[in-house]
Amino acid sequence: MATESAGILLYRREAGQLLVLLVHPGGPFWRRKDLGAWSIPKGERVAGEDPAVTARREFAEEVGSTPAGPLQRLGSIRQRGGKQVEAFALAGDFDPERLRSNTFEIEWPPRSGRRESFPEVDRAAWFTMADARVMILEGQRPLLDRLEALLADGGEAASR
Repeated sequence: MATESAGILLYRREAGQLLVLLVHPGGPFWRRKDLGAWSIPKGERVAGEDPAVTARREFAEEVGSTPAGPLQRLGSIRQRGGKQVEAFALAGDFDPERLRSNTFEIEWPPRSGRRESFPEVDRAAWFTMADARVMILEGQRPLLDRLEALLADGGEAASR
């Protein structure tokens, strides 16, 4: 069975431009990857947990800031590895300099017997929609289109 995750695509407007917050995965496997490596803050759902609850918890764990405000559903996407991601849009702000991510531990270097701790997210940044399309994981690009459609439809999120 595919892993199920939930996350938040935080957005804001600056000088009339729509910006989205993306995060870069931490750890040695992602250290030299940039284009097409960024993601929305997201994480694995606990069985039976409401996706909105998961999304808020994971955002707080990965970014270090508790997201407030009404979530708007962007729907679900399936990433290349089969992971199902339920995403929500949220109007808000966050200073990437205040990033405080939780950590994970792995054996590093491989087969060394040593365990090392790494941040789950090592960077966060605001991107224009054009730049976000280049930086985000390919499987998450539809979320950017859905956000633009949501805001164009004049939904509640468009007023923020």
